[in-house]
Amino acid sequence: MTEAHKLALAKGREEGRIVRRYLEAIESAKPRRGRKRTPESINKRLQVIDERLPEVDQLTRLHLVQEKQQLERELAEAGDDGMDIAALEKEFIRVAKSYGERKGITYSAWRAVGVSVPVLQQAKIPRTRG
Repeated sequence: MTEAHKLALAKGREEGRIVRRYLEAIESAKPRRGRKRTPESINKRLQVIDERLPEVDQLTRLHLVQEKQQLERELAEAGDDGMDIAALEKEFIRVAKSYGERKGITYSAWRAVGVSVPVLQQAKIPRTRG
């Protein structure tokens, strides 16, 4: 394998990683249906679960433990706003056109997965049929 081929593979992997991280970030930032939970409401529910655990039957305990784990994960993710969407977007704009051309990804495909029109314009991805 030539050095140029190795560099092309590395570039492709890096671009794929950037695209994936951006798409995951915009997906996780989408508004969800229903009332939005706050860290305070999650902590309040965790407290209720902790109070109930010692006095419930085994099957109820199983369900409460599962709910507690999900709430703790949600709380950790809510507090993990280390994800800088602006930085991910900037990186995406830098690589999206090259990645899309190489993989045959159309404007409409980008739009279908949630990439906004302004981001596609900044990435210089042309609006084409497909």
